Formats: sequence, structure tokens, C-alpha cells
Amino acid sequence: MSLPVFHVPSLAGVGVGGSVEVTGDEAHHAVVVRRIRVGEQVALTDGVGTTAVCTVRETDKRTLTAQVDEVATSEAGVPRVTVVQAIPKGDRAELAVEMLTEVGVDVIVPWAAGRSVAVWRGDRAEKSLAKWRSTAREAAKQARRSWFPEVTEMATTDDVVTLLEKASLPVVLHEAASGPLADLPVLGRGDIVIVVGPEGGISDEELARFAHVGAEAVRLGSSVLRTSTAGVAAAAALLSRTPRWR
Repeated sequence: MSLPVFHVPSLAGVGVGGSVEVTGDEAHHAVVVRRIRVGEQVALTDGVGTTAVCTVRETDKRTLTAQVDEVATSEAGVPRVTVVQAIPKGDRAELAVEMLTEVGVDVIVPWAAGRSVAVWRGDRAEKSLAKWRSTAREAAKQARRSWFPEVTEMATTDDVVTLLEKASLPVVLHEAASGPLADLPVLGRGDIVIVVGPEGGISDEELARFAHVGAEAVRLGSSVLRTSTAGVAAAAALLSRTPRWR
């Protein structure tokens, strides 16, 4: 069985035989919720490529101290996958973030699309973004990822156009597109950017702006997926054709 994973701010300079301290909410979760005890092994990760397998030496309710048994580092996956996710309504937002993280997406961009039902303003924007980031962090630990996804600030349509313009493979999911996603080329390197529209769909003006910078509108298949699942299906389909899933 895989070891339980906990996040620490940094593992810089940590080597075998060294000591790592987990504090705060993460330690509370390990000791009180997960009931990790002295002598058990855990995996500690910094979320930027380094994971240390450690043996727990001391615990209290807000602190866990462990000795490092082994350290592994990994490079970030290529091609890099960004999903621009139009902000869904209700708990579907967290569902989208959780599944995008589990499937291996590198960057998740909340997009205030013209037809988005949910609107982020003021305190709600801050709380919603914090929830997306917390969901991504917890999903990354559950998925045993050593690289946690970045959840960016909320993007405007102008921001999305810029992302697509810089991408090696810019993709816009649209149910009325003539070509299937399966016809897109396989990438070994570079950046893939996938745009997922809101419940009300991507507007004609938005589609035109995306097409102007070379973003190809494609469909996933004959069925129409919800905004919370379309990005996951597209990311998985493309990742399965890259070296990252081989």
C-alpha cells in the first residue's frame, strides 16, 4: 500500500538521515486525523519535485518530526498541460479541480467567461480561489504527485487569448466543432493549453478571438460533456498520446 503523503513548504538541503518537521494544519491532519504514530513511515513532498520517505520519530497535536530514509527528485512533466476552466457553478468547480489534478494537469486557470453562471467578486473571489487551491493540494497528495498543479489568479478572456497565442498546441473544446480532438498531433515537448467553456457555452465572440490566435476548436466525441468533466477527458486523451503516460 502507498504511504500517506503530507506537504511541507521545503525539502531544500534535506538528505538521508536528516530530520524534517511538519507543523500546523498538516501535522494536525497527520497525527489527529490520520493517526500517524511514531515508527510509521510517511512520504513528505514539497510539491515541486522532491519527495522524502521518512520514519516518524516524534509527534504531538501540532507537530510531527521524522527522520529521512530516502529522497527522490523528479523533473516536471513535458509537455506541460494547462487547462483554462470556465468557472462552474456550485460544487462542480471543486470536482473539476480535483479530477484535473488527479489526471496530471500542471496549471489550472479559472476563467471568467462571458456566459459563466458563477461570478467571482470581492470576498467571494478570494474564498473561491483559496478553495480551488486547497482542493488541488489535497488531490495532489491523494494522487501521490511530487509536482503539485498551479492554480492561477482568475483570468479574463484577454488573458486566455495570450495563453493560447503562446501555446505549442492551443485547443478549444466546442460541441459544434467539425474536427475531433483525436485528430490533433501528438506533442513531445512544449505547452498544451485546453480551454473549457461554461455551462452556457463559449460565445461566438470568444471563439473568434481564440481562432484568431490559432486555437483550433475540437469536439471530444458524439456526446456533450459537462464543463466540470470535459477538461479532464480532453487532458487524459492528449496525455495518453504523450511520453508522460508511457
